[in-house]
Amino acid sequence: MDKEQSANIKVGGEEYTLLLTTKATREIAGRYGGLENLGDKLMKSENFEMAIGEIVWLITLLANQSILIHNLKHKDAPRDLLTEEMVELLTTPLDLAGYKAAITEALYKGTKRNIESEADPKNAAVE
Repeated sequence: MDKEQSANIKVGGEEYTLLLTTKATREIAGRYGGLENLGDKLMKSENFEMAIGEIVWLITLLANQSILIHNLKHKDAPRDLLTEEMVELLTTPLDLAGYKAAITEALYKGTKRNIESEADPKNAAVE
């Protein structure tokens, strides 16, 4: 995976790449109404159990994107998808706190835009 568009975490000693794809963005939009609502939902979860559930769902979604891409490109050697139950059993609440930074990084990298200025002066704005 392109390191400029992803973040890595370890779940149960195995490394997973968190990646924001168009598919993941669509699923997030369906659940939260859009990426802009995601932060509010995570911060304002009614209770601790709900907050953990949302973080686990998001980790599973983002980690599975790189697995799905691998499986698409390597039909002869598919990898098993990560499940929410696996994430819950193989992590501690302390791990989840650390994963929030990786989630934020993956979301940021997946939505950032690289803006380059034009080198040709004829394309520059005239004031």
